[in-house]
Amino acid sequence: MHAYQIRPGSDIDSLARVELAPAALGPRELRIRVHAVSLNYRDLMVARGDYLVSSGTPIVPCSDAAGEVVEVGAQVTRFRVGDRVAGSFFPSWQDGEPTPATTADAPGAASDGVLAEVLVRHEDSVVAVPSHLDYLEASTLPCAAVTAWNALFEEGRLQPGSTVLLLGTGGVSIAALQLAKAAGLRTIITSSSDAKLERARSLGADATIHYRQTPDWELEVERLTQGRGVDLVVEVGGQGTLQRSIASARMGGRVAVIGGVSGFGASDIQPLHIIGGAKRISGIFVGSRGMFERLNQFVAKSALRPVIDRVFSFDQAPQAFAHLRSAQHFGKVVIQVRD
Repeated sequence: MHAYQIRPGSDIDSLARVELAPAALGPRELRIRVHAVSLNYRDLMVARGDYLVSSGTPIVPCSDAAGEVVEVGAQVTRFRVGDRVAGSFFPSWQDGEPTPATTADAPGAASDGVLAEVLVRHEDSVVAVPSHLDYLEASTLPCAAVTAWNALFEEGRLQPGSTVLLLGTGGVSIAALQLAKAAGLRTIITSSSDAKLERARSLGADATIHYRQTPDWELEVERLTQGRGVDLVVEVGGQGTLQRSIASARMGGRVAVIGGVSGFGASDIQPLHIIGGAKRISGIFVGSRGMFERLNQFVAKSALRPVIDRVFSFDQAPQAFAHLRSAQHFGKVVIQVRD
């Protein structure tokens, strides 16, 4: 079968198409014909070598794929040939609290990922995809949408009428915007692009902030919330935005830290602001298979369709990575492996 490999630490220029032998099928495993793979910022971090990778040995990148079951092991009970499925980000995290053991192996970093024509996955590590989604849309769910769902509703516990601040217009933030609006939340979103902010408003954003024109955007958040602050911030910026995100949260509010686009170095956090505001900072490490299934139930009930910025062919995988690195995207970047 054809696949791609990348050498962590050598950046995306090391991405190369290779021929790999198909894996053997275990008694509780599925062979999945991959139709689509979506990219995440994490994939760029793996390429740079600054994610959770143990060596520079070439690996198959990417964590998010959707496809069709073409063969099942002798003891498989959850799926049949022909089922449409997507893989869970953490194959061993079924539900409940995360542990070092259940989050140790995430495809595309610690082990081979999904940018390949065929995958073999344990039946407990995949979920059925909502019937109204095509493969391209379904491939966007495992990381970005599950992370957004976890931040908003599992960890964040938001209820209709709550206010959430979303930073930027990448995959997680746009997924969170769609989920938040479908759940009756009030949304504020930031970007450095007027065009992207206009698109966010078309998706239902209640308020938008151009963060280059308004560098002290936490003060604008305060104004937009009549001095109260937001119930939750979905924090993707890292060291460059965390302090402002903390300032944007209301007393007793939450900051869900899910990424570090601006870096993971030291941030000028003032503990007194957290203590005096009784604020809570939570690290969000994607989510479990159970969260994925609850997300899919909500997506199906709400008839949500993920926002896809651009689709590349399998032959164009290097261009897809370059497009993601350009940060020009709005929503998800997807590679179509099979028509």
